[in-house]
Amino acid sequence: MTTSSNNPRAKTVLISGASIAGPALAYWLGRYGYDPTVVELAPALRGGGQAVDFRGETHMTVLERMGILPDLRRIRTGGSPMRFVDADGRQLLHLPGEFAGGDLEVLRGDLARVLYEHSLPHTEYVFGDSVTALTETETGVRADFRHGAPREFDLVIGADGLHSNVRRIAFGPEQSYVSHLGYYAATWQLPNHLGLTEGSVGHNAPGRLASVGVDHHTPDRAGAFFLFAAPELTYDRHDPEQQKRLVADAFAGLGWEVPRLLDSLRAAPELYFDSISRADVPTWSKGRIALVGDAACGATIGGMGTGTAVVAAYVLATELARADGDHRTAFRRYESALRTYAQGCQKGGDRTGKFLAPGTTLGLRLRNGLLSRRFLLDLMLKAGREVSSGVELPDAPAMAGRGGC
Repeated sequence: MTTSSNNPRAKTVLISGASIAGPALAYWLGRYGYDPTVVELAPALRGGGQAVDFRGETHMTVLERMGILPDLRRIRTGGSPMRFVDADGRQLLHLPGEFAGGDLEVLRGDLARVLYEHSLPHTEYVFGDSVTALTETETGVRADFRHGAPREFDLVIGADGLHSNVRRIAFGPEQSYVSHLGYYAATWQLPNHLGLTEGSVGHNAPGRLASVGVDHHTPDRAGAFFLFAAPELTYDRHDPEQQKRLVADAFAGLGWEVPRLLDSLRAAPELYFDSISRADVPTWSKGRIALVGDAACGATIGGMGTGTAVVAAYVLATELARADGDHRTAFRRYESALRTYAQGCQKGGDRTGKFLAPGTTLGLRLRNGLLSRRFLLDLMLKAGREVSSGVELPDAPAMAGRGGC
């Protein structure tokens, strides 16, 4: 076993991915006396991004145990109300901020930064690199990298999202585990030409949603969010110009502010474009390699993936500490504790596309009519909190002399 010179029981753990699950796992591993290394393909932490939320007792308990709840409350968005309008801008439906924002909403980039800062004292971060091969040995896992020299670690964890690189290398091709749910989503930044002061406003046609929301940090900026129904498309994930054409073709001929928003897309320097999909991996570990967050059991949008990732990171690290580094026992306990819970949360992603962009005019009318009734909204909010709280958290063992930050 590879050991740390200043902590004889510390194990080295390679974590792929520096978004949410990766830094959260690194934080807990560092507090338990492990030596985590996080490798991230991007050259630096990714900023900005859509708002993400936490809801229910389980999510809030883990954030409190991490000691980051005060930081997150200082940077919370306050929720993001959503308005849906017709082609003339007349309001059809209003959803309050807590519907999408839960008990605590922050920007994804802000959350990633907080997790990074809290994990940094006990974590090595390597940006601009990625794993290219993993070879399990008698004592650990040899990792080869795109740029860095090969290194051996005691354990490797894939925390690299729905399109996980570690999962592809160690478990098999993506198509074996990721299912398309019938929709695609795109986001990009643009000037706040609508003068929005809070939340977002969107316009539907059957199977399509075009929306724009104010930037929580820079009010003269906004973010577009487009979603459309389509069978699985073949495209180059590294070609943003091709992706822009797909979005423009899908929304051609739609009124309201759509032509102006599409004009801003053509000039946008960055575009997020991806299918709404879900990952289902039959077994979350293989030898000394395991998956956490969306890589194991995730959904692109609406599956409570952020909260689940933070909970899963806590449970995985805690089970490793409780098992004193016996990864076989820890991985088994981790998956047994979380699989049903994660799958329950993930089901929300199956409904996201159909909720935001129903496929028929009748479906749009039914959504707008039903959700205009407050008691139905309250029932949905209550159900979401119950699902997100449906797991028993293991107690944290004594820290390995490193304390919090």
